[in-house]
Amino acid sequence: MPGSPASDLRGTDPDRVRAALRDADPLPGGRGFAGLLADPPDREGPVLVRDALGRQPLFAEAAALDPESDRRPTEPGAWAFDRADLDDPEPVPAGSVASAAGTERVWRLPDASPTADRDAALAAVDDAVSAALDDLDAARSADGAESGGDLAVAFSGGVDSGLVAAAVPEAPCYVAGFEGSHDVAAARDAAAAMGRDLRAVEVTHDDLTRAVRAVAAATGRRNPMDVAIAVPLFLTAEAAAADGVDRLAVGQGADELFGGYSKVVDPAEDPRVEADTVRGARTETVRTLPAQLERDVLALRAAGVEPATPLLDDRVVAAALALPDDLLVDGEERKVALRRVAAERVPASVHAADKKAVQYGTYVSRELDRLARQAGFKRRLDDHVGKYVESLCADEKPAGEGRN
Repeated sequence: MPGSPASDLRGTDPDRVRAALRDADPLPGGRGFAGLLADPPDREGPVLVRDALGRQPLFAEAAALDPESDRRPTEPGAWAFDRADLDDPEPVPAGSVASAAGTERVWRLPDASPTADRDAALAAVDDAVSAALDDLDAARSADGAESGGDLAVAFSGGVDSGLVAAAVPEAPCYVAGFEGSHDVAAARDAAAAMGRDLRAVEVTHDDLTRAVRAVAAATGRRNPMDVAIAVPLFLTAEAAAADGVDRLAVGQGADELFGGYSKVVDPAEDPRVEADTVRGARTETVRTLPAQLERDVLALRAAGVEPATPLLDDRVVAAALALPDDLLVDGEERKVALRRVAAERVPASVHAADKKAVQYGTYVSRELDRLARQAGFKRRLDDHVGKYVESLCADEKPAGEGRN
């Protein structure tokens, strides 16, 4: 909460942020930061700060972010890590410093030139991923692994979660999805190949409607895409939290950083991106991370866990940004560099797995559509699923809710 010295800054120590501010360094080490920074260099009074990728959510009252307002964004009660603590929350933009003087963008990700030496580029990714995963394992050991541990892994059977799980072999793995869904089947196959225990949470329609409300309340978002992405994450985290877990390791960021989206394969022919090169399209997807991470972190915290995001470590980000096109995409293969790194750590079936987007792989989007139609929101209506979500969040009881 604002005003508590112990929680004024999250993600790293104040001296590191001061150095990053002094040097305009967007990747100073760590996995992001946000909060109130006292004694910032070359500025009067405390400021709000948020890292270049927005890995830690941070909000301020909308009026306090207006430089014409008498209210300061740094005063107690004007800012928070949780949007629910404010009356009219507005995200502090990623990479920004906010103060009474206004909001200034000071950190931007480097527009790194591709590393010409392919082997050197791969080695840099390998070193960065290894270091980030080692830190995850060390943190788990320091935080009580001897007594059962407090860390679990959100595990969908793909290369991202497989890499994370391989780093913490004693951590339990969790997946959530509807019966028969691709993600649950893939997670079971991957867990068997890796010799891991897996808790598969079978989602019901009642779980889905409850989670939709919880996610919308936590994130402030009610559009079907955001809701359908966050709901499986929320239900996975909720199951882990019920088992006493308070940190959930996730593979967030890998698709954006390493070229995991289909629209990156042939961007010149894909209307979903403006760029006409693989690296340019990858840059566009990286720029979506602040909004995505805000949603995901808030959903995880609402479920009772704190996310651990090793693949969003600054060292991994820097190495990924320097990859040439053919280590992002090679023919139809995506996330080439990450798969090469994973080949030394996970079975071939895991590092080569072709995953569906979570909202489809878990059947959450499909079942939201089904419930919307059962409740009378027919597909001929514009945004019929969005209207159904709005009705759920308004605490209406539409006909058909809860039918299985």
